[in-house]
Amino acid sequence: MLFRFVCFFPILVLAIASPLMAQTPTPPSAKKIPKAMINHGDRRVDDYFWLREKKNPEVTAYLDAENAYTDAMMEPLEEFQEQLYKEMLSRIKETDEDVPYRKGEYYYYSRTEEGKQYLIYCRRKGSLDAREEIVLDLNELAKDRPFLALGIYDVSGDGKVLAYALDYTGFREYTLQFKDLESGNVYADRIEKVDSVAWANDSTTVFYVTENKAKRAYRLHRHVLGGKRDPLLFEEKDELYTITVETTRSEGYVVLTSDSAETSEVRVLNADNPKAAFRLVQKRKFGHRYFVDHHDRFFYIRSNDRGRNYRLVTAPIASPGQAHWKQVIAQRKEVMLEGTDLFAGFYVALERKDGLPRLRIMPYGKGDGDSIGFAEEVYDASPGHNAEYRTTLYRFEFQSLVTPKSIYDYDISSHERKLLKQLPVLGGYDPAQYESKRLYATAADGARIPVSIVYKKALRQPGPQPALLYGYGAYGIPMDVGFSSSRLALLDRGMIFAIAHVRGGGEMGKAWHDSGKMMKKKNTFTDFIAAAGYLIGKQYTEPARLAIQGGSAGGLLMGAVVNLRPDLFKAVVLQVPFVDVMNSMLDASLPLTVGEYLEWGNPAEKRAYRYMRSYSPYDNLRPGAYPAMLVETSLNDSQVMYWEPAKYVARLRTLKTDDNVLLLHTDMDAGHGGASGRYDYLREIAFAYSFVLKELGLAKQYSPAK
Repeated sequence: MLFRFVCFFPILVLAIASPLMAQTPTPPSAKKIPKAMINHGDRRVDDYFWLREKKNPEVTAYLDAENAYTDAMMEPLEEFQEQLYKEMLSRIKETDEDVPYRKGEYYYYSRTEEGKQYLIYCRRKGSLDAREEIVLDLNELAKDRPFLALGIYDVSGDGKVLAYALDYTGFREYTLQFKDLESGNVYADRIEKVDSVAWANDSTTVFYVTENKAKRAYRLHRHVLGGKRDPLLFEEKDELYTITVETTRSEGYVVLTSDSAETSEVRVLNADNPKAAFRLVQKRKFGHRYFVDHHDRFFYIRSNDRGRNYRLVTAPIASPGQAHWKQVIAQRKEVMLEGTDLFAGFYVALERKDGLPRLRIMPYGKGDGDSIGFAEEVYDASPGHNAEYRTTLYRFEFQSLVTPKSIYDYDISSHERKLLKQLPVLGGYDPAQYESKRLYATAADGARIPVSIVYKKALRQPGPQPALLYGYGAYGIPMDVGFSSSRLALLDRGMIFAIAHVRGGGEMGKAWHDSGKMMKKKNTFTDFIAAAGYLIGKQYTEPARLAIQGGSAGGLLMGAVVNLRPDLFKAVVLQVPFVDVMNSMLDASLPLTVGEYLEWGNPAEKRAYRYMRSYSPYDNLRPGAYPAMLVETSLNDSQVMYWEPAKYVARLRTLKTDDNVLLLHTDMDAGHGGASGRYDYLREIAFAYSFVLKELGLAKQYSPAK
């Protein structure tokens, strides 16, 4: 699941909740500290600011007490959670293998083994029948550790060395290492806080980008295997920008991109000459974003200089500046050019129209190409592993709310597609038993808000039934529809699942994002309320049987809509929620903050402050009744600090006038994405689903997979 973004004496839980217990556990309370930070402008004391003190044992004690309370309140559902977990696990092929992809002399793939939490990365030389080589076994690397994330996995051009980066905390701070794939030995070279890497063609030189204390990727270095001195090649000093480095698929150039939410600037280096200087393509200008790739004698550049939805141009390698750009694909109002995939004999335009992705196979220099068609009304299509530059096949992935992820190869010559694999769903899953479609709600200003919906046909009732509505709506990121075998646990119990594609996301092009950010951010919230109102008005559900869910910036959405319309929802799941908008955006030392002034606004500016303050969930909590809530966070989250949801729950406990449950669960070993192991992650889903199903009256209802 992309994607924010005192003295305390804990009240111990003395009794364990059970159906027979006579006393309900008492929720923890966080003692208020008068010396806490004062918010600028309104002079309100932030009573729970002390919860930021991560190393304070009293903070740990408070989080532990909240976890104990949550465990006690959820204890009656433990058997049901285990049932959900086993049901979801039974649909997964535990020992499985990805479709191999070719890169150089090798076929690369990953596989899983029953009982093991993590992927095993492998390859075979020359053919799929050759002896298997294990490149990296994450299960071995994760031994005796509660968390492991792989951030970088990049094999050198000659196939001899693997560059990989690991995070053992969840804070997304990765340590870069190198493995000799011929001997199996790991180099002594270790580089901390690495964000991205790119190999030069000599396969001994690697360029890497490091982060600062605020987790902003800002410095580029060059490293030679076995070397001890890595010269600094570039430093991005503007705090609005981050940098990334990558090698083009053609292996012709190393590309360094400085990028902010509104502006970018690119430098390039011939990959055959790693000690040369990077060349600037086009000087940055506020509002102009462009991105560079390479084919033959030209750079292909995706640019928004003629419109927010981007166009495609070419530029000569010797003189790549804007004065020499030649248009290939024009900017179109109704079509967003999200990216391009370049190959030796063709390229692919990655587009989005009417809220749906489109893959258009394009010949160089002629014609409109061939769009890969899809039969379903609501779907997601995206590039697969396409490592080879010289190929006549294009690999892509297709899935929908009813169709499991399917991997295809598209033949450029015959225009035919070949299904290589569809994700197996055990237990006799039949997609024909389910229905998905696209609906449209109408916002207050007349905007049509897409709503994707899925349910089991046989369980669809003529009147309202339990439903879960999901939302995100930020950064221009489309909330694509994907298949989830775990979601069948909801659908098979008669629930409807829906996604509100609200403004702030990227479903309908760049204008969709623009109309849901900065001083128009409230459109995101009212769009979601309109989507919920539409589902209620059309008798899909009703407030007493409607749950909502969102994470990160989607957690901000949840907090905002609950403040606006607490009467509209029965239950809410807020996952790693960005709910303390003002305090976080006023602290420039935190990860993401400065760069996100262009998404939310800079609260140092009076007008922006007032607008943000008017919707910040934490700052707009008021006495009254609220839905049942499950708030989930992780102690080592680097995107949304754990204290945001912790403060939110602590304050809400003093204001809510209802008897609905309010739970805070903190994973003390993970980060923004939750548990890293696949079995642990399934248990997290079962935990959240059991909460939702219980609140909607379906905790005892069970429909086995058929």
